Amino acid sequence: MSSDARDDHTLAIAAKAGDRAALEQLLHAHADRIHAVCRRFVGNPDDALDATQEAMIAVARSISRFDGDARISTWIYRVATNAALDELRRRRRRPVADADISAHHASPTSDGTGAVDARLDVDAALASIPEDFRVAVVLRDLCDLDYAEIAVALDVPIGTVRSRIARGRAALEAWFREPDADADRLTETT
Repeated sequence: MSSDARDDHTLAIAAKAGDRAALEQLLHAHADRIHAVCRRFVGNPDDALDATQEAMIAVARSISRFDGDARISTWIYRVATNAALDELRRRRRRPVADADISAHHASPTSDGTGAVDARLDVDAALASIPEDFRVAVVLRDLCDLDYAEIAVALDVPIGTVRSRIARGRAALEAWFREPDADADRLTETT
């Protein structure tokens, strides 16, 4: 177990026992990653902040139910994933349509090659693929969880995780080749 994982585990046990300082330290240690997960899932920056806040609250409220079977980071990413998916469901029920993320990114063929343009392109590409694929790809490629951890976080078999990641990556690759293509067509060939 790495020192970071051991520290997280120690903090989680203390937080579970009611140590507020340990809980705050644990949340602080994972705040950037929680936000990154939420931002990649929901796309919209304001919705990502809402999902991040909901995830942090959910971690604080449910830390007493952490059973220690998975790493605390895996458990936290599962909570963040659920908060982001809940935010996506809330957004779908809103009467006013949110701005399309693709309106906020530069075309891959434009002159913009900076980090911001690249991040916006990745956000747009992720938004174009089915939610199940997006969640698996983000947990693997952004959070660096292994297949078993993702299976635990999503409560699906490892084979499903492998399939979703492969299909998601293929859809992303197709999007970068043809960013204006129909998302359904991109996932049909994967």
